[in-house]
Amino acid sequence: MTKRAERAQRTQGENEAGPALAHLVEPMLAGMTSTRHHLLAWVHAQGLAALDELFREEAVALAGRKGRHQVQRTHHHWGTTATELTFGGRRVQVRRPRVRGTAGGEASLPSVAAFRDRDPLTARMMQQLVAGVSTRQYEASLEAPPSGRRSRGSSKSAVSRTVVRQTRQRLAVQLTRRLEGLEVVALFLDGVVVAQQTVIVALGITRDGRKEPLGLRLGSTENAVVCTELLQDLLARGLPLAGRVLCVIDGGKGLRKALGDVLGDAAVIQRCQLHKGRNLDALVPKTRQAYVRAARRRAYRATSAPAARRQLTALATWLERNGHADAAASVREGLEETLTVLKLGLPPALRRFFATTNCIENLIGTLRHVTRNIKRWRDGDMRRRWLGLGLLRAAERFRRIKRHSELGALVTALGAVTASERAA
Repeated sequence: MTKRAERAQRTQGENEAGPALAHLVEPMLAGMTSTRHHLLAWVHAQGLAALDELFREEAVALAGRKGRHQVQRTHHHWGTTATELTFGGRRVQVRRPRVRGTAGGEASLPSVAAFRDRDPLTARMMQQLVAGVSTRQYEASLEAPPSGRRSRGSSKSAVSRTVVRQTRQRLAVQLTRRLEGLEVVALFLDGVVVAQQTVIVALGITRDGRKEPLGLRLGSTENAVVCTELLQDLLARGLPLAGRVLCVIDGGKGLRKALGDVLGDAAVIQRCQLHKGRNLDALVPKTRQAYVRAARRRAYRATSAPAARRQLTALATWLERNGHADAAASVREGLEETLTVLKLGLPPALRRFFATTNCIENLIGTLRHVTRNIKRWRDGDMRRRWLGLGLLRAAERFRRIKRHSELGALVTALGAVTASERAA
């Protein structure tokens, strides 16, 4: 038998076995689905029964057992009432006993007050929306509600109202909070385009290595006016800048001008080396990009700023000799600001971290992820709310930077620059 005939026979056998296997698997899947539904119903029943028992015990603790005389009674039983509590991502109506004080007024059961204070419904909604579930599909994404219980709060309009209210409140708290307590040693600033509108984001690195979202501004472009407003707002909210601060930017002229206008010489600028490399790649042909990249990487990995400067100058000269004047001009433009981390003499780990805007690019990636399913942007308030939600989502996942214990070297280096200028 030829190999082609063997393959045909094997394929035919597999095709014939397919329906047989499907008949075997289908009952198993149906049984698993049914078991899951029954288990969920059992869990709901047990949870609600435990909740009813908790309510009864608390009512007895306040008013004593029903039908027993108590001389020093301070409360008495007063029937039952319907109460809404969050259960499975929606509000479910349950019955609870009512307790009234002998002096008048209804007493609140401790568990009811606790459940309402830590209402997890908003957190569940936010989690679902960040995961990509639309307000229309929120109810469908939840488990089946407890049988025989009225529920609400999971419709499109209810979810939309809750999300609008909570995101507006949380954004206001985040973007208006005072910043006096933060010891910021570095600032990352960058822009992202969302719904044809530029958003400027500021991220701070504190002395203990924490990442703190500080603010955002919406504008038509990444221009100096918008960037200046953002920086002035940070200072108005009490951002402490006792000495110099390292500012890492992508090279945008608007950001660079705003830092000079607002912070003056207190801003020590580090231009992103990755952005500089991307700009350079766009100006040289593909056949020479590998050589240019290798030369640029060797320069940025040099052990000192003078060595890196010599290598970059040699690269610019080579580009000019080979007919790439624009690329040579790009290498020379802002050359000194791409070497700031080398001039400061930072440890290798911190030098790599502060040499690029990767830190804030990660935050911007979260903003894009959170807003990816929005098809219709109504106004600026909606943009701010969703961007604020992305900002808070990113902050929840932040970790302290690697080798944060070495940040003292950055503080010392920035202080040495200030001290040397004062002496001069």
